[in-house]
Amino acid sequence: MEFKEKIIRELESDELWTVLTFKTPHGPRVTMEELVKAVEEAGWRVTFKANWWTADIPYGLIRLDLERNGKEKILLGKWILGNECELIRVESLDLERGKEEFFRMVDSITSTLIHDPVIRTMREQY
Repeated sequence: MEFKEKIIRELESDELWTVLTFKTPHGPRVTMEELVKAVEEAGWRVTFKANWWTADIPYGLIRLDLERNGKEKILLGKWILGNECELIRVESLDLERGKEEFFRMVDSITSTLIHDPVIRTMREQY
């Protein structure tokens, strides 16, 4: 990902959540693998990862829980299918604003899957 440096720099902020919005030419699996690779190369350890996407509209959401030197971060990647990798926005959010953004995005993707037990369990955890 060409915008890896901007993501890594934003992960240094004091806020818990780092939220990025970007375009990707890859499908959900490869997009998450590329994001994991970028943060691991920067020394972050992935302690949890999840990926939600829709088939109707080519967009999705990646959540990576990260740890490095005792510091914890949550990286939320909001992606849409495009012709190339392009960073649209990157920002840091505090605990409450990050949770709100996470729930809003998961709700937009999983509204038809709300009765899925995995989704229910994950929603209860966060």
